[in-house]
Amino acid sequence: MADAERAEELKELFWKELKGSPFVMIGLQGVEDSRTRPWTAQVNWQNDKELKDGGDIYFFGAKSEAIVKGLSENNRAVCTYVSKGHDLFAHIHGTLELVEDRALVDKFWNPFIASWYKDGKDDPDLQLLRFDTSKAEIWKAEAGATLVAAALKFLGRDPGKDHQQANQAEVAL
Repeated sequence: MADAERAEELKELFWKELKGSPFVMIGLQGVEDSRTRPWTAQVNWQNDKELKDGGDIYFFGAKSEAIVKGLSENNRAVCTYVSKGHDLFAHIHGTLELVEDRALVDKFWNPFIASWYKDGKDDPDLQLLRFDTSKAEIWKAEAGATLVAAALKFLGRDPGKDHQQANQAEVAL
């Protein structure tokens, strides 16, 4: 498989997995020692399969949270993702931006988010953020990889090199 095909396949798999399990760890570079925290991603889907407006990911946060306050120091963000089945991993770079758009708040609002804000969508601490993704490194773990690695080693091949070439790519999200 060509590098471009592999990258596209892993990119599509990432968006599919994120839709099914939208939990990530996100932090600001250089703020609080780049400490990451769990956040729930909101993705702007056009329909069940396609993204609308590229690879932007939204988050609901609180103005009182360290990440939102830290945007005054640096908006360069790092995000890590592990799929529900622990077979896809991603390390994503981009920028976090404050968003003042009631239509997007309405679009992404759900009972889980509502449970965090006592005044609902009008809570004065509520802040919508957009993660403008720039690049990601994505890894796919294969079932039975240990057996394949042993067989490749037996044949005199480097299993790490073969595995990395087949299951890892740097992509633009």
